[in-house]
Amino acid sequence: MQFTAQEIAFILNGTVEGNALAVVNQLAKIEEGTEGSLSFLANPKYEQYLYTTNASVVIVNNNLVLAEPVKTTLIRVDNAYSAFSVLLEKYNTIKLNKTGIEQPCFIHPSAQLGENVYIGAFAYIGPDVKVGNNSKIYPNTYIADNVTIGNNTTLFSGVKVYFDCVLGNNVIIHSGAIIGSDGFGFAPNADGTYTKVSQIGNVILEDDVEVGSNTTIDRATMGSTIIRKGVKLDNLVQIAHNVEINSNTVIAAQSGISGSTKIGENVVIGGQVGLVGHITIAKGSQFQAQSGVGRNITEEGKKWAGSPAFGYADNMRSQVVFQRLPTLEKRIAELEKLIAELTKVNT
Repeated sequence: MQFTAQEIAFILNGTVEGNALAVVNQLAKIEEGTEGSLSFLANPKYEQYLYTTNASVVIVNNNLVLAEPVKTTLIRVDNAYSAFSVLLEKYNTIKLNKTGIEQPCFIHPSAQLGENVYIGAFAYIGPDVKVGNNSKIYPNTYIADNVTIGNNTTLFSGVKVYFDCVLGNNVIIHSGAIIGSDGFGFAPNADGTYTKVSQIGNVILEDDVEVGSNTTIDRATMGSTIIRKGVKLDNLVQIAHNVEINSNTVIAAQSGISGSTKIGENVVIGGQVGLVGHITIAKGSQFQAQSGVGRNITEEGKKWAGSPAFGYADNMRSQVVFQRLPTLEKRIAELEKLIAELTKVNT
């Protein structure tokens, strides 16, 4: 794909300084720009590269004052970072714009496919599956019986969706993710063995959810594990059975949510955070990486850190004290020695 500076400026509502017919066919960081590439400058720390880059076109802010001449063509816009983000999205949309049904693949006769869908090679689409318009199922993906997939939803290669699960519109699931595997349910027996408890519920992903690679979301024992609208899950996240995550919550990699825990709206969970089961997390809570949460969080909008987690500010002060423990131990030893000497003198 090739675009001229003038065409890009039209898309971004910007103005061209330099060769309006300069052609670009790839995107690059400004310090790595080569002929034919398009880059951007938003952070002043990188301005030095504007005067040396070999990129053919660079997007800059309207208020940028040049310190010296440039050899590249400039496109001036109100916000270079936002403008470049728009181009990245358009580029990605074009690149991923696949349609049609590749062979070999298996589509059960009872499955219903919407308009302009893409089914990649070696995909399996089971009985009574419904796939919405403009959705994309990449190669080697498994869609089990009675799964419903909304419009404009993308499942990348190697995704597995178990039976009865429901995926909304504009959902993105990255490679290796598993939706609807059994929850960790086992009943202990008197002889020390365990009996598996059948998991007969499902998983519901509402609109605009994104699930990272190798993330697992377990089906409910009964009812549904629910991921609400706009939730974003990083790679390698574990969501247990009957969990409910409310809208616009984000969870970073290697975090684990235990069964039946309810997480409020707009919660931010850092990497490697662990939440025990059957607790409730208040709206707007934020958890620092590696926090361990073992109780209900009822105060909205508060920051937490540590394991077990407590208030972020208190945790930071505690860390300062912890780092001083060797010095404090030495001072205590010195004081004990001094007290012992004084006691000996007085006796």
